[in-house]
Amino acid sequence: MSMLEGRGVTHSFGGLVAVDRADFSVDRGEIVGLIGPNGAGKTTLFNLISGALEPTAGSIRFKDVDITKLRPDQICRRGLARTFQTSKLFTGMTAFDNILVAMLYGAGKKTIDRDEAEREVNRLMARVGMLSDRNKLVRDLSLSSQRRLEIARALATDADMLLLDEAMAGLNPNELTKSMELITQLRENGMTIFMIEHVMQAIMEVCDRIIVFHFGQNIVEGTPAEVAEDARVRAIYLGE
Repeated sequence: MSMLEGRGVTHSFGGLVAVDRADFSVDRGEIVGLIGPNGAGKTTLFNLISGALEPTAGSIRFKDVDITKLRPDQICRRGLARTFQTSKLFTGMTAFDNILVAMLYGAGKKTIDRDEAEREVNRLMARVGMLSDRNKLVRDLSLSSQRRLEIARALATDADMLLLDEAMAGLNPNELTKSMELITQLRENGMTIFMIEHVMQAIMEVCDRIIVFHFGQNIVEGTPAEVAEDARVRAIYLGE
């Protein structure tokens, strides 16, 4: 059964159709990549899924519940969290406090014991490999650490599924390898992941399936090998 499913999802900005009757699905435990040229509508689709925008037409279901018209906080508390292409971290706070705020936000009206919350934040920081950065201000962290912190903060909301928007952009080869390992480990621990990424090495190595977006439409879908050999994809990316 699909954990996330969209049917005929459409969104227009005035006369510009940014997402055009898109159909997509992500099964539980999958890593699905979303690729396409700049301006193809990928981040707009993530904004529609996460509730930042409302579709002009179509529907989106998460864990078999219609979330099309829900607010971002309602969607987040149902277990669907995201990271952003441009960091949305609280730069004047410590890494620890960024994750703690997300945990309290995700808990909603539930009460969390202070000691329990601190243990859980430390566990999450260790999980993403940045426990040593616990007390650092976000503005003093490297780009790689900020990317990991965004993932940890999303996990802290008690997410079942992550939307990762270019989580590996700007990383050097060593950082990229570690980030790919983290995403693979998250899936091995039961996380479902839908990711936008321009780093093709990452997309090809970690994804089970890839969806190719072009002018707001998903024009190709398949395994990494199938997508790499598709004539339409080669025309878009290589001009063949």
